[in-house]
Amino acid sequence: MAPLVSVSTVVQPHEDATKVVDSVKAVFPDWVPDRIPENAAFPNERGGVLITGSAESLDTLLESARNQRILDTALDAMTMELEGDSTGFALSRQAALDWSAVSGEHLWLEPHARAHMSH
Repeated sequence: MAPLVSVSTVVQPHEDATKVVDSVKAVFPDWVPDRIPENAAFPNERGGVLITGSAESLDTLLESARNQRILDTALDAMTMELEGDSTGFALSRQAALDWSAVSGEHLWLEPHARAHMSH
């Protein structure tokens, strides 16, 4: 049985929602967000907007981690919140585009997209 992958992120008032979605799709190409907020000139009254959706596979994430030679570290980070048959982890949207940043607490630095997997 393939894992259920739930991915969420917050689009902040100063961010371009299309670029945020594109950065998440760089890691989860089949992710379909439940909404895409309209862009507005900054400053604006819009607060952060949570967008969420599901993905079918971790293949792109795992392949990228393998290519960057950080697969063991990635798998360790992905299991830090392991509880039963589910786990959660954070990925930087910026690092999703360039795959170059690794930090101590999370696999990548903030601001992040959050993924939750379960069987």
